Amino acid sequence: MNSDQAAVGAPAKGDPNRNTVLLMLLVVYIFNFVDRQILSILAAPIQADLQLSDGEMGLLGGIAFALLYSTMAVPLAALADRTSRSWVITVSLAAWSGFTALCGLATNFWQIFLARLGVGIGEAGGVAPSYALIGDYFPSSQRATALSVYSLGIPIGSGLGVLVGGYIAATVDWRTAFFAVGLSGVIIAPIFKLLVRDKAKSAPLAVGVADTTAEVSIRPTLKETAAVLAHKPSFWLLSFGAATSSMLGYGIAFWLPSLLIRSFGYDLVQASQFFGALLLIGGVVGVMAGGLIADRLGGRDRAYFAWLPGIAFLLGAPLFAAGITSSDAQFAFLLFLLPQALAYVWLGPVLSAIQHLVVPAARSTASALFLLINNLIGLGGGIYALGAFSDLLQPIYGDEALRYSMLYALVLYVLAALLMALAGPFLRKDWVHEQG
Repeated sequence: MNSDQAAVGAPAKGDPNRNTVLLMLLVVYIFNFVDRQILSILAAPIQADLQLSDGEMGLLGGIAFALLYSTMAVPLAALADRTSRSWVITVSLAAWSGFTALCGLATNFWQIFLARLGVGIGEAGGVAPSYALIGDYFPSSQRATALSVYSLGIPIGSGLGVLVGGYIAATVDWRTAFFAVGLSGVIIAPIFKLLVRDKAKSAPLAVGVADTTAEVSIRPTLKETAAVLAHKPSFWLLSFGAATSSMLGYGIAFWLPSLLIRSFGYDLVQASQFFGALLLIGGVVGVMAGGLIADRLGGRDRAYFAWLPGIAFLLGAPLFAAGITSSDAQFAFLLFLLPQALAYVWLGPVLSAIQHLVVPAARSTASALFLLINNLIGLGGGIYALGAFSDLLQPIYGDEALRYSMLYALVLYVLAALLMALAGPFLRKDWVHEQG
């Protein structure tokens, strides 16, 4: 059995390859979010060209992507746990990039809908195995920080997708933007496989307090992993807390460029520069702060891996409201900057906590089960809900309907904070402690 097919054991603290692996995973994740987020900045020209409503655009940004992205992630993650995580990521990158390029050929709603389904299928195999590889290469005390570095792919990829997509769409057309980013990912795929390998097999790690009476195989099946997580309240509270916050987070991320165009009078390039800078500055700061603070506080009390995100959600809601209701675009940028950072704080702490609810050989599967809940509800529901709610409010608020749709949705952050507060105490007993 070669190293790519090996199961995973205790992470080697001084592994010389781990930074290269983390860098390449970050590059792939950047492409993941470039391909995912580019649709938001291209929404206006696509709607104009294909004559689509806000509701239809919400379907393209949400359920068309999230439906198979969420459901296919589970079997693909189980496959990665039992075969090769790096190979699954490589094939997935090539697949979603190819389907992104195909979006540029669409001439109607159903063609671009099917292409987005393909993007979702491809991206389903990228994230959960990446979480697991990071768990393999980095020790527990550094895992939230390492996962935060990886999660920088979200603001960087989203920001680049908005900036690059907006520039290409404004200077050429929206179809060329899809071609450019899609084909770039196809080129990166073989380079990734050349540099990234799975960790060598080792003995399984000790289980946590909640699992001391159970026998855990070196390669737990999907059913075994699901059964372990099903009995851990922290998993459900973290998953639904993250999903609730993601409904708002994905919704704002998708619809904010359209809000800037409709309510602030920005053109496509101005909207892409505003939102791209917001993502890159606020997002990068928030992601890294979340991981660093969680590793420090979580070492004292595991509950902080849930409490820290909850505090960030409570602080972010009123600040987002101030930005959404602002009438001055430049002032709105400053108002959006801090809550944009707070919106990303949860990534490192929660993703690290999910990794610690199972033995190492089950990390991809556990991550995929978390992502199934988070993305099916958050990504699949949030973007569509805000778009459909905007259509519903149109008779009342006219061109400002999207602004009020986003404003009313801020209650989701309060609910997410409550779920995270409840998750904290359960993490203390559900945590799986490692040997070595």
